[in-house]
Amino acid sequence: MKIAYYDCFSGISGDMNLGAMIDLGIDSKLIIDGLRKLNLPGWRLDISKDQRHGITGTRVTVIIDGGTDNNGHGNIDIHGNNSASGHGNDHPRRNLSDINEIIESSSLDSKVRDLAIKIFTQIAQAEAKIHDKPLSEIHFHEVGAIDSIIDIVGAAICFNELDVERVYVSEIELGGGMVRCEHGLLPVPAPATASIINGFPVHVGAVDFEATTPTGAAIIAAIAEPMTEELSFVINRTGYGIGHTNNPSRPNVLRVFLADTKPQKQESHKTLLMECNIDDMNPEISEYLSDKLFTAGADDVWFTPMIMKKGRPAFTLSVICEEERKEAVSEVIFCESTTIGLRVIPFMKETLHREFEEVQTRFGKVMVKKSYYCSRLVSAKPEAARCAEIARKTGIPMKHVIQEVTALVFEKNDHFREA
Repeated sequence: MKIAYYDCFSGISGDMNLGAMIDLGIDSKLIIDGLRKLNLPGWRLDISKDQRHGITGTRVTVIIDGGTDNNGHGNIDIHGNNSASGHGNDHPRRNLSDINEIIESSSLDSKVRDLAIKIFTQIAQAEAKIHDKPLSEIHFHEVGAIDSIIDIVGAAICFNELDVERVYVSEIELGGGMVRCEHGLLPVPAPATASIINGFPVHVGAVDFEATTPTGAAIIAAIAEPMTEELSFVINRTGYGIGHTNNPSRPNVLRVFLADTKPQKQESHKTLLMECNIDDMNPEISEYLSDKLFTAGADDVWFTPMIMKKGRPAFTLSVICEEERKEAVSEVIFCESTTIGLRVIPFMKETLHREFEEVQTRFGKVMVKKSYYCSRLVSAKPEAARCAEIARKTGIPMKHVIQEVTALVFEKNDHFREA
């Protein structure tokens, strides 16, 4: 599987993302030609090589005609560029509809348009939540600036060109200190950034500036998912996007890998099947026995009805457990049931690779267990208790809640494959 991996050890911003994409090999002419399809005058890109702590990469600056470039203020704002990139403040106020109209009226590829609108919507939803206003009343007085439109649409153009199946991200450095915005000084991370990046692993305080901006956070939230410990990959190419501040404590750089994952095969290991036939035990004990076995470390417990000699009704008690739990499980069976013997059968147990994800739905967040075969999502199981809770509150049949959440998970997975 072809993936992109964002190593955000020094955060992420819109301009650093563009720099990393160009450094990966995406043709800057392709990006500029795509951005011109917006029919948005008054900008140009300055693209150059630069270094941070001896690491060479690509630095991108959005220059606004008739004003300063986005490095002109010398400190931090929340316009979409990390580490003192300083977008100008004299920008028109645009709401989400204005942004959507600019993007939708362009001749950009539909996938690029959809992703760019998704990124802007991430920011608008965060601002609406913070200010307790309807989405329609949120104005992008800062991230609606020309330079941030260039950052976000440029990110969508680059992602479409990467043609990867999935995007993963490391722990994200958010930075520290204070950031100046329209409402005055605010603590880092800016409220919009904190809201957008919810659900991703983060770190704060490694640097004393705004390392991750709302634009950078929205790009990650729209295309990426946290890196899993089990996933291994082979790096094919590395790109470095250079931030505008030369920070002394660590290189102000965004690193992005293009890589291929190793196929995740089903996991197999040795385990035990422990069985006994019982025809003289009070069946009322069965539930208690089952609970005790799970407490002792059994992976699975079940009872199978059977007919023994002389037509006597009976059942087979079957328990699967790991080898190190054998003694504890045996003790429960011998002490709590009426059997006087056990069959212990070693066998190979194969399981799919599993991940747990908290999925945002119209009902709220639902925990889902996802199972993969050779990196392909083959099943998704929403948490039953949460689905039952939703069914009781909404009156929607539980089976329909499960179906809707499951469909949402597969739809999200297909988005990564098609984007």
